[in-house]
Amino acid sequence: LQTRMQSLQPDPKAQYRSVYEALKKMVLTEGLWRPLRGINVTVLGAGPAHAMYFACYEKMKKSLSDVFQQGGNSHLANGIAGSVATLLHDAVMNPAEVVKQRLQMFNSPYTSVLGCVRAVQRTEGFGAFYRSYTTQLTMNVPFQAIHFITYELLQEHLNPHRQYNPRSHIVAGAVAGAVAAAATTPLDVCKTLLNTQENTALSSLNIRGHLSGMANAFSTVYQLGGLPAFFKGVQARVIYQMPSTAIAWSVYEFFKYFLTKHTLEKRT
Repeated sequence: LQTRMQSLQPDPKAQYRSVYEALKKMVLTEGLWRPLRGINVTVLGAGPAHAMYFACYEKMKKSLSDVFQQGGNSHLANGIAGSVATLLHDAVMNPAEVVKQRLQMFNSPYTSVLGCVRAVQRTEGFGAFYRSYTTQLTMNVPFQAIHFITYELLQEHLNPHRQYNPRSHIVAGAVAGAVAAAATTPLDVCKTLLNTQENTALSSLNIRGHLSGMANAFSTVYQLGGLPAFFKGVQARVIYQMPSTAIAWSVYEFFKYFLTKHTLEKRT
């Protein structure tokens, strides 16, 4: 839904006024499973990406907190750790995101993940999978900094003793995701344009070849829709990020608690 709603010049059959209308129209005209298109490539990339992401975050948070605030919780350390962890996460997820979003576009010519990978590689080269990497990093570094700082800040109030508390992890994760998602929507719109290379939009501005670079993406989005275009799909993005970050944090905190407890029991 987010990919479709961020389309700058959508097909008349794929123009939506709200998230609900988009979902209803998509299911009725394209089938029940159409909104789940691209889930396989997302699952494939998410495992290793999140493993590196949280491992890097925990290690850096601990090391930097000792430097900035010995024995305490440093928001600066949390923000820096989250930003650095994003470099590793996006290196894995960017190619997966390119394939996913191309599969999700209206009337996508691609029928499978492998077919999409082969077609993009053949017609645009390997660089196409990282065309939006700098834009994604420019978006995700502030996203994760805001996300982690907000999460840790809420944990201080909701769970001051830092015990395993599923409710606090879910609430803090959801709020942190929503705040970070809304703040970084303009960059996400640019990333979607770079990933999908939306033909109708580029043709209307007589852009030949492939669009590359964050500055070009910003300029193109502004020319096509002005300032409001930078917030296309913001509702869908927030609705998507809230459960996504709530699930990620609650599952992560559970396994951290479970594995730590198991290790301590083995020692005793």
